[in-house]
Amino acid sequence: MAIVVNMPRLSDTMEEGTVAKWLKSVGDKIEEGDILAEIETDKATMEFESFNEGTLLHIGIQEGDTAPVDSLLAIIGDEGEDISSLLGGDIASESDEEPAKEEVSTEEEETSGETEIPEGVEIVKMPRLSDTMEEGTVASWLKKVGDDVEEGDILAEIETDKATMEFESFYTGKLLYIGIQEGESSPVDAVLAVIGPEGTDVDAVLSNKSGGSKKSSSTKAKKEESKSSESTDKKEAVKSVADSERIFASPLAKKIAADKGIDLAKVSGSGDNGRIIKKDIENYTPSAAAAPSASANVQAENAVASQPVSMALPSGEEGTEEVKNSNMRKAIAKALGNSKFNAPHFYLTIEVDMDNAKASRAQINSLPDTKVSFNDMVLKACAMALKKHPQVNTSWNGDTTKYHKHIHMGVAVAVDEGLVVPVVKHADLLGLTQIGGAVKELAGKARNKKIAPSEMEGSTFTVSNLGMFGILEFTSIINQPNSAILSVGAIVEKPVVKNGEIVVGNTMKLTLACDHRTVDGAVGAQFLQTLRYYVENPVTMLA
Repeated sequence: MAIVVNMPRLSDTMEEGTVAKWLKSVGDKIEEGDILAEIETDKATMEFESFNEGTLLHIGIQEGDTAPVDSLLAIIGDEGEDISSLLGGDIASESDEEPAKEEVSTEEEETSGETEIPEGVEIVKMPRLSDTMEEGTVASWLKKVGDDVEEGDILAEIETDKATMEFESFYTGKLLYIGIQEGESSPVDAVLAVIGPEGTDVDAVLSNKSGGSKKSSSTKAKKEESKSSESTDKKEAVKSVADSERIFASPLAKKIAADKGIDLAKVSGSGDNGRIIKKDIENYTPSAAAAPSASANVQAENAVASQPVSMALPSGEEGTEEVKNSNMRKAIAKALGNSKFNAPHFYLTIEVDMDNAKASRAQINSLPDTKVSFNDMVLKACAMALKKHPQVNTSWNGDTTKYHKHIHMGVAVAVDEGLVVPVVKHADLLGLTQIGGAVKELAGKARNKKIAPSEMEGSTFTVSNLGMFGILEFTSIINQPNSAILSVGAIVEKPVVKNGEIVVGNTMKLTLACDHRTVDGAVGAQFLQTLRYYVENPVTMLA
């Protein structure tokens, strides 16, 4: 079935875009993650990726042409598919242009009495931060009504279906109105905020924007203002720090701290750049001053010892807390549920001798400005093994199986709100240090919420490593549409048998989860044999 691709809104202020260059032609095969075109916005020229697969059947906006957001950019579908009905609808709408103009004219006459938006006032809408985003959730506001806002200031953190991203202001003025409160979700283009000069009649602006009466708009504005005020009071009670002193904390940490009455200023953050995360709140204990003295403890122990053996056991309080699931958590649950229940998983485990790998890594890292991890070595080994076993580098597609000629390695990274999988593109063509640098950069972006959706798409194989947590062996759920995922355990020093003698050795367990629709047991076993050879003989990866 043909899919219509519209001109995306790539920034909050973008009303139209210009196709600077097409990187695909009509008739070309399109894979998910392929760059379709370069699009100029009012701020920059950006690459636009395809989120669909098929054949490029139609180009609606030629190179150099400009069109409004949501205009027909392209059509992707099956080769030879009839798309005349889609194009016919477009032509029909163009032929009805005159009546449409008359309707607009009539509407303008009816609404001519409404107040125009004053100069310098800007209505900020919920941005579309990815091509698939239909709605967003405000995770936290970093500004409150009445605050001064400069262009480039972070207004809020917004959760999409893929990540939580900081949203910057493109305007300067005062934050006059907040339309979507923390924790609330709204569709793309809903009114997020109003920024403008102090003293602006916000009721009139919102009334003009919505086309409704000033009275109803005023009532709504007052309700939102009251709600915003309550939210602000609650946050002020929790933070109790100077306005100029900003505390960095995840939205979930803020919520739990507010519920427990914990002052964030007294909590030490263990996240990046001292950011307070969930576990910091859960592990927080009041200062030692509140703890009983040693003599009091002795007296208490003596008192307990003097009590009869039959004294009643203390009864604790039962409690349950519900925390709203973030968009990321819901997306993870949906994706993993679909994978586990739709793809028939089977698992293969091998134990690898890591003596040579440890020695090789020590030699490599002795070089100036060089740092390679065991995970980097596993990624490189997987990429090379996939070249020899293309059946594992595939995707199930119903009536067909896709064999990927490129090797894009997904690397599972834990973040505060869940799990993301950045992708190292063309890993088979990269050296160990290049892979290490790419993983470090992508993981840093993911943890700081700076990673772009395009950097988490297009993987053909995934590696998940829990060895740094001391996990010896585990199984993972396949990251669809991949056919397999490798689980990497910890390196363990233990007695092993070599040349008929018991000696001290270093071993690591690797578990391959396979989709039985595309990878048979023998194919998975052969892949692991090749992988073992590369990991146990790292010099072969440097040739």
